[in-house]
Parts: sequence; C-alpha cells; structure tokens
Amino acid sequence: MLRCPECSAEIDVDEDEVEEGEILSCPECEAELEVSQTHPVALNPISDDIEEDEDEEDAEDDFDENGDLLDEEDDDDDDDQDEDEEEDE
Repeated sequence: MLRCPECSAEIDVDEDEVEEGEILSCPECEAELEVSQTHPVALNPISDDIEEDEDEEDAEDDFDENGDLLDEEDDDDDDDQDEDEEEDE
C-alpha cells in the first residue's frame, strides 16, 4: 500500500502495475504525485511552483520601461509612433 507524501493517506494502487513517470492523484488531498521509481515505489509531489513562476514571468512582460502597465492599445500606439517617426526621416 502506498501513502501520499503530502497527507499520508493510503493510495490504493497495485505497486506492480505502476510505471516510472506515471502521475497519480491522492484521493484525500488531491495532490498530483509522480512515480519517481518502481522498486520500491516512490512518489514525489508535483509542485505548482513551476506554473506560478511562469505566470510571474509572463506578468513581467506586461510592463513598459517605466514600470507602467501596458494596455494592448498602448502597444499599438507605440507601433504607430515608430512608423510616424520613420516616415518623418
């Protein structure tokens, strides 16, 4: 019988049937667990930190050089200004 590393709940899985890299879900805390080895079976929680880091990186791209939040319209206006400057030259 396997136990969740997060909440110690029993996970009803046939240990001979799991494969390395397989993703299981804890029935109690709903944590996603990856099978990191098969003999003996070891489970590692899959961290949500990776997704949060990606979201933070995406958010950083939404600011201009002054730290002001960009609107989609602002991006278009900047492009128009660049085109106008090129035409003036």
